[in-house]
Amino acid sequence: MNHHAFNPEHLALTRRGFLRRCGMGMGALGLANLFGNLGMLNQAKASEGYAAPLTPKAPHFFGKAKRVIHIFANGGPSHVDTFDPKPMLTKYNGKALPMELATERKTGAAFASPYKFQKYGQSGIEVSELFPHVAENIDDICVIRSMMAEVPNHEPSLLLMNCGDARQIRPSVGSWVTYGLGSENQNLPGFIAMCPGGYPIQESQNWQSGFLPGVYQGTYINTEKTRIEELIENIKNNYEPMPEQRQQLDLLQALNEKHRQKRKEDAQLEARIQSFELAYRMQMDASDAFDISLEPEHIRKMYGEGTQARQLLIARRLVERGVRFVQVWHGAGQPWDNHDDIEVNHRRLAGECDQAIGALLKDLKQRGMLEDTLVVWGGEFGRTPVVELPTPGANAGKINGRDHNHYGFSMWLAGGGVRGGHVHGATDEFGFKAAEDKVHVHDLHATMLALLGFDHEKLTFRHSGRDFRLTDVQGNVVRDIIA
Repeated sequence: MNHHAFNPEHLALTRRGFLRRCGMGMGALGLANLFGNLGMLNQAKASEGYAAPLTPKAPHFFGKAKRVIHIFANGGPSHVDTFDPKPMLTKYNGKALPMELATERKTGAAFASPYKFQKYGQSGIEVSELFPHVAENIDDICVIRSMMAEVPNHEPSLLLMNCGDARQIRPSVGSWVTYGLGSENQNLPGFIAMCPGGYPIQESQNWQSGFLPGVYQGTYINTEKTRIEELIENIKNNYEPMPEQRQQLDLLQALNEKHRQKRKEDAQLEARIQSFELAYRMQMDASDAFDISLEPEHIRKMYGEGTQARQLLIARRLVERGVRFVQVWHGAGQPWDNHDDIEVNHRRLAGECDQAIGALLKDLKQRGMLEDTLVVWGGEFGRTPVVELPTPGANAGKINGRDHNHYGFSMWLAGGGVRGGHVHGATDEFGFKAAEDKVHVHDLHATMLALLGFDHEKLTFRHSGRDFRLTDVQGNVVRDIIA
């Protein structure tokens, strides 16, 4: 096993060495549910044989990317209406396509995009009118037009995109990244998942740590809230000052240690203990990180108004403060799942986020952070180039929508060593299947890890008698995507 393979002895050293020396906790008790399975403590004073699990670590080799912002358009945005123009759909609009299509639901004739495309930047890459602000950054973006998943259903496709497996419980990408690299801020979680209004489909499984220690799982934040006390419940203790909270934590440390000694290696107890400690420490950094009112007015105006603008600006503030992996979901459920009226619904959704995504890329670049921050945009799959037909009991009366399509879709990457102003791969002339330089989700994950400095075959964790990895036994690094 390599130097990033997990050694269970570290846990034993943690309990024997660290628990004797550092307080445990009841600071901000309400955060116990929020961080319930965090597992091990993010930060510790030097202690006998103890290395904090989120202490920054070196990757296998030099990687330009040091952190990741994953913007998840959950529900499945239509590639032929966003980043993959298909003139042949206009030619065949309203007519049957001269090819066979296997779709999840009943579909009909070709459906031309209601949006205009135009070329942007020195690269001349075509982008839909839906994303003019993103398109202004196209020379820093690599568009992958040949993505492939495995099934046309949200649940398994979300798990595949987030965890590398459509069926089994596996650690999420963010968990693997923080396991491999640690975090640069020990007073904030290393992996944060923001989704306004509630959970996406598959809920917290999308940012689970699986069989990795619980400290590597994502911490969920509901960015629909605006006040820090609502964003993170009970982040502030309104009754006791910090010194007295520390005394309470130290008292509880003694009680927890006595309780732990009777139960030997109690993982759930340790998880709760560490969550209390992180909650205590977060009082110092979280309020500042999530408060966008501290930003200059011109920066806030650049991002715009609304929830998407707020959470994308928060994402920049988090990575700026050392959080390793930030996932930004569009909203609860599956907002981009537009089986009906693509023109209205996609326009509304893109209108909510385009300015803010464009601002994020510009903001990172002007701060010198884009070169080592990997930004990823996309959904769990794409949508069909043909119209979905109304089905009694399912989508009766719906018109001008598109069905799920896992055979071919688009995603884009920017920064962090990515080859900007470049298009990789292609779907067929109608946009149904990936046809050139196909990129499976496993290949995407292998490439993301390579940009971060990891050999995806060597970043492993011993579980149930075998070494597991994010890409399982598949995946190839797509060198054409890397600058």
